[in-house]
Amino acid sequence: MNRVWRDGLFAPALVAVATFLTWAIFGEGWALVVLGVCAAALVAFHLHHLSIATNWAAGPLEAPVPDGRGPWAETFSALYRRTRLRQSVQRDLQQVIERFRNAAQAIPDGVIVLDSRNRIEWANPRAIEQLGLDLQHDIGQPLINLLRVPEFLRYLDGADFRDSVLVEQPQQRRSLSMQIVPFGIEDKLLLCRDVTQLEAISRMRRDFIANVSHELKTPLTVVTGFLETMQDIDLEPRQRSRYLGLMQDQARNMQRLVNDLLTLSALESEQNPAHDTAFAIVPLLLELSADAKALSRGEHAITLDIGRAASVVGSRDELKSAFGNLVSNAVRYTPQGGSIALRWVADADGSGVFAVQDSGIGIAAEHIPRLTERFYRVDRSRSRATGGTGLGLAIVKHVLLRHRAELEVESTPGRGSTFSVRLPAELVRPLADSAERDASDADGATSSEAPRDTTP
Repeated sequence: MNRVWRDGLFAPALVAVATFLTWAIFGEGWALVVLGVCAAALVAFHLHHLSIATNWAAGPLEAPVPDGRGPWAETFSALYRRTRLRQSVQRDLQQVIERFRNAAQAIPDGVIVLDSRNRIEWANPRAIEQLGLDLQHDIGQPLINLLRVPEFLRYLDGADFRDSVLVEQPQQRRSLSMQIVPFGIEDKLLLCRDVTQLEAISRMRRDFIANVSHELKTPLTVVTGFLETMQDIDLEPRQRSRYLGLMQDQARNMQRLVNDLLTLSALESEQNPAHDTAFAIVPLLLELSADAKALSRGEHAITLDIGRAASVVGSRDELKSAFGNLVSNAVRYTPQGGSIALRWVADADGSGVFAVQDSGIGIAAEHIPRLTERFYRVDRSRSRATGGTGLGLAIVKHVLLRHRAELEVESTPGRGSTFSVRLPAELVRPLADSAERDASDADGATSSEAPRDTTP
């Protein structure tokens, strides 16, 4: 401030000295002339700088601060420092805004900013993808013009935003959970979360509980009915034996169902990792062939064709369960007198393929994608009649997932089906000839290169 006063008073003081000296030397007339000229020069100087300051203040915000002379130099310097400070604050604020914008764009949920009239002001990329927005054309548009879903419109009109609303998008096969969060004076945030997977899991859980209840209801009803009959009526020994046999069959069905449920639970549990070991495939195939013959009771022609023997790295018990389910299904769904062929083939890419081919009733194409769903049956009455639980192929799917294997299904109604399990090459190791002979001899196979069992 001292400098401002000094610079500001320097010119008037100089004029006063010049005027006094002129009055002393030339008289008061010339002194008045000097005073008038100097005063006019000072006024013009200040008016010039005032005009510069006014024009700068009325110009663009990015315009540089002009230079000044005399007392105006300090004034313009102060304006320059203030402008620099304002620009620094603006940069900081811009960085903060940019960080919040980047954070909003990185949020995995959709975020839409709405004004007081529910018009779109901004949306992050996730919301644009979920709702199919185009910000170049949709900015300023009312949201209800773009999202005409009755459930959401009722939610928006209700003005009670404590809970979210579920919006189904059938065309995209997607479910969105939407919730409005008021902020500011009348602005709102619309949060959109993709809950398609959660809804699918919830639906699967509901269907699972309903299916288990339904599967247990029938045998429990049969057992309970027979028990009540046996308590209320004196039965002949032959009739009592028949009832006890039927109850035993239903009890076995419930036991198979519980065992399959426990198997599925163990396969899905993260606390039950697979114990992978290397084992020879030939003994396992011979066991499966023997089990198939025992289940068939001589009603089918069962063959086993083994190509080049190999060892497999994985859980032997789990793979036996998966392969066994395919074999038992082939036996159950192949009419008496039909044929069932079990094959093991080592492909050129190093992978191993176990295939079960039957001449059974076959499966229509529309059913094949859903075969591995829990409790999904093509023919419910036939499945129950043959003792199936509806969980066998679900167990197969989970076992193959744990072994990074694939299930391939080919079927023609009335002509039979082929279920093939393709094990990846990293799990299949060809055996040397001596090792093949040792493995085959140990299990009674007659050929090390291509053992074949054709006994019906």
